[in-house]
Amino acid sequence: MQRRLLSASFGAIFAILPAEGAQAQTVQELQAQIDELKATIAEMKAAQKGKASPGPAPTPPASVAVAAAPTTAPAAPTAPAAPRAEQPTVAIAAVEKPAKQQWYDRIAIRGYTQLRFNEIISGDRRAPDGISRLRSVGDGGIGDDTNLTFRRIRLILQGDLSDRVSFYFQPDFANSVANQSGGERREGFVQLRDAYVDTFLDRDKRFRLRFGQSKVPFGWENMQSSSNRLTLDRSDGINSAVPGERDIGVIAYYTPRQVERIWQRLEEDGQKLFGNYGAFGVGVFNGQGINRTETNDGVMTVAMATWPFALDGLGGAFDGQVLELGGALLRNGVQPEIRSGGTSDTVYREERGGIHAVLYPQPLGFQAEWNWGRGPEFDVSRQAIRSLPLNGGYVQTMARVRRSPVGPFMPYARWQYYRGGWKALTNAPRLETDEIELGIEFQPNPALELTLAYAHMQRREGDERLAGRAEGDVIRTQLQWNY
Repeated sequence: MQRRLLSASFGAIFAILPAEGAQAQTVQELQAQIDELKATIAEMKAAQKGKASPGPAPTPPASVAVAAAPTTAPAAPTAPAAPRAEQPTVAIAAVEKPAKQQWYDRIAIRGYTQLRFNEIISGDRRAPDGISRLRSVGDGGIGDDTNLTFRRIRLILQGDLSDRVSFYFQPDFANSVANQSGGERREGFVQLRDAYVDTFLDRDKRFRLRFGQSKVPFGWENMQSSSNRLTLDRSDGINSAVPGERDIGVIAYYTPRQVERIWQRLEEDGQKLFGNYGAFGVGVFNGQGINRTETNDGVMTVAMATWPFALDGLGGAFDGQVLELGGALLRNGVQPEIRSGGTSDTVYREERGGIHAVLYPQPLGFQAEWNWGRGPEFDVSRQAIRSLPLNGGYVQTMARVRRSPVGPFMPYARWQYYRGGWKALTNAPRLETDEIELGIEFQPNPALELTLAYAHMQRREGDERLAGRAEGDVIRTQLQWNY
């Protein structure tokens, strides 16, 4: 009985082996194959649970096949069967899902620094009491005994918070603070420049809403980044609309696809564009200016439009040329700071309209802007601030040399003019500016830009207590490094 049971057990075990090789198996070999099969199954289970590396799971050894146990003795060996078509193997792989990218993984950090040296080589460096000296509202480094100054030290953080939400944050570490206890100015203070978030309302990102402190869409060069502008400073006439270029508000921008294609082509060509703004923009802002407390319930309303025209169809001489035309409107109520302290109790009306034209240098270019209107200005004859007429702008020509022994460079010439108030200074003093500037920008490599400029200036100093205009010649240099 025991012998029959033992024989039946061995027969069942051998029945799971190929018929042609069952006779040659030993218990030890059988146990080894069973252990190998168990290990293979364990690996397949581990792979299914994601614990093994992705890829096809190992197939069982050819010598181990599962078959129904025969009820009769094994048949005699037969001729080898014809090869079968390869059967699909069941591969169990660990499917690794890509890790979800967090918003902080999509932040870019960049910036730039501008180091300047200005020298008044002739003219009204000094003046008697009550008379204007040669000074500029655009650059506090033009003065009697100034040498090297930091014009800007900017650090920019920007990124995508989601597929349709992005942010932009920019402080400036090169601001000054006046009105110290000893009357001296202090340099190197941090000031907020930009802090806004963009929400895209469509999948193609043509239409966006911008919330926070950002540039006010009035004036082409006002929108253009200082890191990308050819001239050292913005013109008085255009910048007088929004000194500091920024305010807190809400803006809607729209950029058609054909406009974006032209701007992208210009950017790839290395042209100096006006920034990441739409072809059309409408916004509302506090109206008091950058980093100033709002003082009334009114808002500043602004609308801007700009459109680039590709001139390739006009003939070979215009291949690659782009002419951009546009304009802007601004309406505001302003309460300037007054000499006795605080801000004016009166809200002064400000209304402006402006136009711009830009022919990108390929290799010669042209750029011009002008605006007209009225705004707050100190009337010397009445010794009071009034809303008075203003107008001003600039005309500029430039060239682009792509290759030379000293690297790429761009020479330029600009004339600017302005008559009107400067609302960002105490008592909104009147400016009277006539200036001719000649300069050249070198870029030996993308990280460095060196600008050399000469300017002949006729300026009324930004102080209502000073009379007349100063005149003189100034040599200006700026080294900018980008990071």
